Amino acid sequence: MRIIFTFPLLMVGACNVDNDAANDQVRVEYDQKRIERAAAATARTAKEVSSGVGNVAVSTGRAIKNEVGEIDVDVDVRRKRAEEAGNEAGTR
Repeated sequence: MRIIFTFPLLMVGACNVDNDAANDQVRVEYDQKRIERAAAATARTAKEVSSGVGNVAVSTGRAIKNEVGEIDVDVDVRRKRAEEAGNEAGTR
């Protein structure tokens, strides 16, 4: 989906526009090599950005683990029924 948005930008960067005002003409040429180079540069940039985001996520996870540390939780839940409420020394 995102490639749809970047494609027009690649096309604009890869075309040559000549405006001949004297003859009232505009000539547009597309250079395939420039398109390929622009696409390759875009792919490299996307890869570098995603790698950077991954590195930040890993370092943030380590920082959180170092700050919080290991947490042990011990939960002891007991229930008193209405008929046992008067007998505190009853068996469980």
